Parts: sequence; C-alpha cells; structure tokens
Amino acid sequence: MSKAQATRCPWAGTDPLYVAYHDEEWGVPKTDPRALFEKLVLEGFQAGLAWITILRKREAFRAAFDNFDAEKMARYGQRKVASLLKDEGIVRHRGKIEAAISNAKAFIELESGPGVSQFLWGFVDGKPKQNAYRQMTDMPAVTPESTAMAKALKSHSFRFCGPTTLHAFMQSVGMVNDHLTTCFRHAECAKLGKAQPRPRGSMLRG
Repeated sequence: MSKAQATRCPWAGTDPLYVAYHDEEWGVPKTDPRALFEKLVLEGFQAGLAWITILRKREAFRAAFDNFDAEKMARYGQRKVASLLKDEGIVRHRGKIEAAISNAKAFIELESGPGVSQFLWGFVDGKPKQNAYRQMTDMPAVTPESTAMAKALKSHSFRFCGPTTLHAFMQSVGMVNDHLTTCFRHAECAKLGKAQPRPRGSMLRG
C-alpha cells in the first residue's frame, strides 16, 4: 500500500505539511537534548493555538531562536525580547517569549545535572509506552506521566509546561505511541521504540 492510500490518524488531515509531519516525525522517539528542548519550547508556544500554526512557523522560530541553542537563548536580554516581539514570523506573545528564555536557563541547569534526555525519558522508564487507541475520542488529554513530568519541570523552574502541553510533547517525541491502531504509523513507531535504551530508574517512582 502506498502512503497515498494509507490510513492515517484523522488529525493529519490533507495539508501536505501536516501529513508529512504525521508520516515522518510525530511519534518517532527523540533523545537528542537540543531536539527535546526545541519541542518543549514550541509546545509552549502552541498553547491555545493549533499545532499547524506552529508547524508553519517552525523555520522562522528556528531562525529567531538561534536554532534553539539554549546557551545562546539564555543570554537574551530585553533588546532581543523587543526584537522577537516585532518578528512576524513567530508567535509574538511576550509571556511565551520570556518563558522560552527562562526555560533555556532551566534546561542548561538540568542538562548539567541528571541530563535532559535521561530525566525526561525517565517518566516512561526509557521505553515508549505503546498505546492501542482505535479512535481519537479514546485518547486522554492528560496522563499520570505528563502530570508527573509537569510537576517535576515546574520544580526546576520551567514555565508553560503544564500536563496537557507535556502530554502533547510526549506524543510528538515518541515517549508514547499514540498513533491509532488503524494508522499505518502505529506499527512503524512501535518498531522504532524497541531501540530505546532504558535509563537507570523511573522518575515516577522517584
């Protein structure tokens, strides 16, 4: 069966950009700290908006935020904030922009400790959780894992990282496989998940 004939999660719709994101990125396990940080920031900007809005602006975001280099972002001052607020290519929301900068500082501190990848993946014991939803209405917006992650990140001074935002983050970076069982990507992402290394412990158990 060709991709054109494949059954997808209904949220992918028909927009070529969204379809490509669904087919190639969403649910693929990511462990690179920079990639995880980018997703955290973009999911924060997405709050209250449709993800396709962020997806269409992603390249502009990357250009505006130095490709989500946390070290550079942590040094942004008020002049940079003012510049970002004038950038029509991104979401011009002062609170979210300032949160992205403070989150960069929190990210650096977390990376210097347990390590961002191990810390975040610890909430699913280092292996993608394989769900088996048959329809979108079966899927929760918040899970115990995303709630625990939100609490932990808040304790590390992260902002715009609530349970709903983090559940979307966990879905997108493959910590949970939430492709519907009828979607051709469910089996493919499940296979990719088998290669994930297991961390030393679970964050949920402390």
